[in-house]
Amino acid sequence: MFNNENIYSLIKNNFINNLAGAWIFYTTFPKLPFISPKFKNIAQFAPILGFFIGLIQSFIYLTFRNNSWSVYESVPICLASGYLITGGLHLDGLMDTFDGIFAGKNKCLKAMKESQVGAFGVQSLFFITLIQIACLLKIQSQIILILPMCLFWGRFSTLFLIDKFKYITLNTNSISHKKYWNGFKKESLVSIIFIFIFVIYCLFSYQSDQDIIQKILLLLTGFFISYVIPKILGRKIGGFNGDVCGASVVLVETTMLFIHAVVL
Repeated sequence: MFNNENIYSLIKNNFINNLAGAWIFYTTFPKLPFISPKFKNIAQFAPILGFFIGLIQSFIYLTFRNNSWSVYESVPICLASGYLITGGLHLDGLMDTFDGIFAGKNKCLKAMKESQVGAFGVQSLFFITLIQIACLLKIQSQIILILPMCLFWGRFSTLFLIDKFKYITLNTNSISHKKYWNGFKKESLVSIIFIFIFVIYCLFSYQSDQDIIQKILLLLTGFFISYVIPKILGRKIGGFNGDVCGASVVLVETTMLFIHAVVL
């Protein structure tokens, strides 16, 4: 029989072990010491890790800017650091997904699994990179407030994909996040708590009512965009897989960067 202490210990251990698994899966950072990683419910930690990665990229940008590097040099390095931290995981998914979409419904999955990147995949990477560079050049000094949240919403979008669509793949042995999915409410709880704390921070850190309203509206926009884009992708592909999740991450974070660049 489990008592309250044993249940708490079980939940705590699973939480930490899955966090360690997410740390390995979503980044190129070394394994966390003294913790055995699990990979059953790691998607719930992706948004928080996205925020953390955004902070690192922002500090890298500010470090170069404060050491006589121009904004035109610092922005590409900022983006490149993100590619290194994630191992290009989401960009690979973006290219494969666009190759699949333009290959047609019957050849979609086959095109996504091709080892060689097609013309549409290359174009998607080229366009997205240019748009992100332009947005970061516009944002500049506010990057530390904006980039982490954009990366948060990008990864939050994958929770909608996993919850709303079936897992599709050519590889029958592939293991999906869907297998251990506990429902959107439970899997998004960590992110919802984080957003709540962030809203409280906004309320106490911005003196102007206009600033507070603007930040809250941008948060609501982030939630909306992170729902709409995966919905479009899921319907277009007929489900989701790792590539579609990667594409959703990049498209949502780029859209949010663009919105911030226009508004601010």
